[in-house]
Amino acid sequence: MKQKGQGRLGWLFASPYLVYAVVFFAIPLIWSLFLSFTDWNLIAPTFNFTGFSNYIEAVKSPGVQAAFFVTFKFMFLFVPLVIASSIVVALIIHGLPKFKGLFLIGFFLPYLASGVVSSLIIKGILSYNSPINEFLRKTLGLDIDWLGNPFAALFVVALIIAWKFTGYYALILTSGFESISKEVYEAAMIDGVNPWQRFWKITFPLLYPALFTVMILSIGVTFGIFTEVYQLTGGGPNYATNTWQMEIFAKAFTNLQAGYASAIAIIASIVTFISIFIIRKLLEMWGKRNGWA
Repeated sequence: MKQKGQGRLGWLFASPYLVYAVVFFAIPLIWSLFLSFTDWNLIAPTFNFTGFSNYIEAVKSPGVQAAFFVTFKFMFLFVPLVIASSIVVALIIHGLPKFKGLFLIGFFLPYLASGVVSSLIIKGILSYNSPINEFLRKTLGLDIDWLGNPFAALFVVALIIAWKFTGYYALILTSGFESISKEVYEAAMIDGVNPWQRFWKITFPLLYPALFTVMILSIGVTFGIFTEVYQLTGGGPNYATNTWQMEIFAKAFTNLQAGYASAIAIIASIVTFISIFIIRKLLEMWGKRNGWA
C-alpha cells in the first residue's frame, strides 16, 4: 500500500509536465502528421486526403532542398564559432578571483534579449548608409552588401545567434571547468606540461560532459533558426539563408498550404532526429576514446 501511495504521489507531481507534454507536443505532432496527408489550406472547413503527394512534392521542392543544405551550412559556421567563443568566455570567468557570478550574468544577458530587437538593430547597423558601411566605402574602398551576399548573410546570421548563445553555453562550460580537480593540474605542472599541452591534453578531454551538452544544444539550435533569418533576409538571397522554419512558415502562412507545410515539418523533424542521433554517437565515440564510458 505504501509503495502504491508513493507511486501515485510521483504521478501527481509529474502530472503538470505530462499534461504540458500532451497538450503542446503530442497532440500537435499527431495533428500535424494527419494534416500532412491532406490539402487543407488553413481556412476552408473541409479538405481532401492526398496520400504522400505532399511529401513527394516537398522532396522535389527547391525551397526544401535549400533548407536542408542551409541548415548544415549554418551548423558548420555557428557551432565552431559559438563553441570557441563560449570556451574563451568560460576560461576568462574561471580565471577570475571573485565576482564570477556577476560576470556570468553579464554574458548571459544577450540570451534573454529579444531576437526581433537585436535583428532590427543589426539590420540598421549593416544598412547601406550606416556609419560602418560609410567608413568601409570611404576608407577601405569596400562596398559590402552584408545581407545581399549569400555567404555574408549566412555569416551575419550565424554571428548574431552565436552572440546570443555564447553566455548561456559559457555558463555550462564554466561549471565544467570548476569540476576539474586542481590536483590534476598540479601533477601536470610537476611533469613539466606547458599551458598549451595542459589545455588540449588535460582540460579539453576532462571538459567532455559539458562540451557534449553544449555541442548537442548548439546543433539543435541550427535546426530551429527563424527569427533572425525572417527579420534580416527573409530566407534570401536566392534561398541562401532559407531554413526549415522559414520554409514551413512561408508555405503555411503565406501560401496557406497547411497540409504541405505539415509534410515539410515532419520531414524536418526526421532530418533533425537522424542528424542529432548521428552526431551524438560520434561525440560519444570521442568521449570513449578519452576515458568516458
